[in-house]
Amino acid sequence: MTKHYVMHKETARAVIQAKLLYWNQFYNLQYNRVSIRNQRRCWGSCTSLGNLNFSYKILFLPEHLQDYIIVHELCHLAELNHGQQFWNLVAQQIPDYQTHIRELRAIELGGMSYVRLEKLKDVQKQSVVEGI
Repeated sequence: MTKHYVMHKETARAVIQAKLLYWNQFYNLQYNRVSIRNQRRCWGSCTSLGNLNFSYKILFLPEHLQDYIIVHELCHLAELNHGQQFWNLVAQQIPDYQTHIRELRAIELGGMSYVRLEKLKDVQKQSVVEGI
């Protein structure tokens, strides 16, 4: 357990819980436990028992990617695979999900360390402020 994880875990939980409530109003799916973890390679996962797991590091992603990850894991509650029915569910709320996947993969290629992700978040905030 890292100091950074401990420092941001509950903030991540609050953001994720709020997004789950918002996005699940469109799906009305049942889930059990929501865990916030310090995962190295994975942004989120869903178990066959209906438990949702998320990396606290999604806190440092742009909001549209946070939303995509939440929707992706919610849809796994209905379809525990990446078949066409699953992607149809995702597309109901995130029609441009393929663009989001490409963005996440590009971020992952550079590494998922919290130092790098915080820098990306700072760059994103600056772009918004400057109107870029």
